[in-house]
Amino acid sequence: MNADKRSDIALEAALRRLKQKGRIADPRRGFYVIVPLEYREAGCPPANWFIHDLMRFLSQPYYVGILSAAAIHGAAHQQPMLFQVVTDRPTRPAQAGRVRIGFHMGRHIETASVVEIQTETGSMRVSTPEATAFDLVRFAPSAGHIGNVMTVLSELVEKIDTKALTSLADLYAISDIQRLGYLLERLGENRLADPLAVRLKARRYRPILLVPGQAKGDAPTDPRWRVILNETVEVDL
Repeated sequence: MNADKRSDIALEAALRRLKQKGRIADPRRGFYVIVPLEYREAGCPPANWFIHDLMRFLSQPYYVGILSAAAIHGAAHQQPMLFQVVTDRPTRPAQAGRVRIGFHMGRHIETASVVEIQTETGSMRVSTPEATAFDLVRFAPSAGHIGNVMTVLSELVEKIDTKALTSLADLYAISDIQRLGYLLERLGENRLADPLAVRLKARRYRPILLVPGQAKGDAPTDPRWRVILNETVEVDL
């Protein structure tokens, strides 16, 4: 056995001992995180401490999104149980101790509308409030029921810039614009909804279900957004 092989075996043994003692965690095989004393019980420090390094380890572009991004921007009606990350390919979940990371696949990740947020250990890419609003409807099942999407939006709207939101519209599916516009109008946020309606007029759009995959029944259709209202939505505060 050569020296390099012995060194690898010794390193693996040392890492295994440290993991058994709760000194390190491995949210992904081959990627290790030091666990400070205050996080020993949880088994891992918060995901925002290491998500940038983890994605660099995986060689994948990313941004923190959906409910996790909404919470970072102050829409924290309910703290998400899962740290949500958007990347460019199917990626299996990661877990270490109580920390769970879920991945969602999206397009244009590297050019997405993001901000750099400082963390205790560096920084991470987080979707802007405007991109987060679109992602809440695009990934609605992962944001809870549609009522929860509306509730989170109600807390996020004060951070959303009208021009920034409108400029992103062409990057998303027409159905995302329809659903987001409808929800914003229901919230009385016409300053945000009206410019989206103008964008829709320039494109062909057909009636869509508010909640995809759910029975249509005899639900009415909103005439402005052409959204079939197959579920009643209310803000849950």
